[in-house]
Parts: sequence; structure tokens; C-alpha cells
Amino acid sequence: MIAGIVLAAGFSRRMGRPKLLLDLQGKPVVRWSVEAILPHVGDVVVVTGQEDSAVRAALSDLPVRFVVNPHPAEGQGRSIAVGVSALKPWTRAVLIALGDQPRVPPAVLPKLLEALPASGKSIVAPVYRGVQGTPVVFASEVFAELAALSGDTGARAVVAARPERVATVVFDVPMPPDVDTPEDYARLHVQ
Repeated sequence: MIAGIVLAAGFSRRMGRPKLLLDLQGKPVVRWSVEAILPHVGDVVVVTGQEDSAVRAALSDLPVRFVVNPHPAEGQGRSIAVGVSALKPWTRAVLIALGDQPRVPPAVLPKLLEALPASGKSIVAPVYRGVQGTPVVFASEVFAELAALSGDTGARAVVAARPERVATVVFDVPMPPDVDTPEDYARLHVQ
């Protein structure tokens, strides 16, 4: 089974209010991210933090599981570790997505997931016009490294540690924006 982890435990410091709950065309930002991956995976784990109750409410009718990062201040790496530890034992691979990246082009997820078995590599990352980005797919042999993460660098260290095990899929589109600031949020409405 392939699973998805959606990271939704951040503090929204630069936004000044809970960015994942902001309305984007009638639904919360985090819901766009979760709904995008649901059709492509067999299990979705949403990692929450201080906004746990509100994120759960925003996604209450979706077939997802929730796990709380008890130390969200430790950063994205800790959230990934918490999410990976919640995966079912028979999970063969995981797609790690950002809850604040609601506009990932529809073609990206299936192409990343197709590339994992086709490439024979352990990690598949997208490259948007020359820039490596997210979401990223990790095979189960990398789970122990992901489960040991901490800090705010996310999974970049795991991807960079051994380039020979990383396959990339090139997309001729700009990197999908994430929502960190009020300006980022305003730009989403004009896309």
C-alpha cells in the first residue's frame, strides 16, 4: 500500500493566523492539499499540532487518520517523524505533502507515484523548472531515516544524503506555491 502524509502542524508565524484554515474558493487551504492526494493513495495520515481540533473539523468528512505532533515547535522534521511512525506496517511507500501547498498541479502526484517502481530508486522528487520541490515519495527502506528526523529542514537531508537513490521527475511548470505570508495567500486567489 502507498500512503500519504500531509504536514499540518506548523505555527503560521509569518501569516499571523492559522493559514491552513484560511478559505480558498470555499474550502480551507489544508483541505485542498488532502483532497489532492486522497485518490492516489490507500491511507492518509494528517499530522496536526496546536490547531488539531480545527484541522480535524475542517477534514471531518474525509477518510483520513490524524496524529498529533506533541512538539510542533521542533519543526517539520519532527512532524514527518511522527507521521511515519503512524504508518501501517504494510505500507510500501509514502507521499509526503505540505498542508499549505494547495495548488500542486494534478499531473504531479500520479507521475511521482508511477516513477517510484519504474525508476528502481527509493526516493522520487519533482523538479519544477530546475528547482527540486515537494511533494516527495519515499519507499519503505527510507522510513527509518524519516522517523529519525527532527528540526525544521524537513526531509531535505534524507533526499540529499544519497543522491544515487533519488529519481527526479521534471515538470515544466513553476514550483507550486505554499502559503506562508498574507501576500502568498493573496496570490493564490489570482491563480
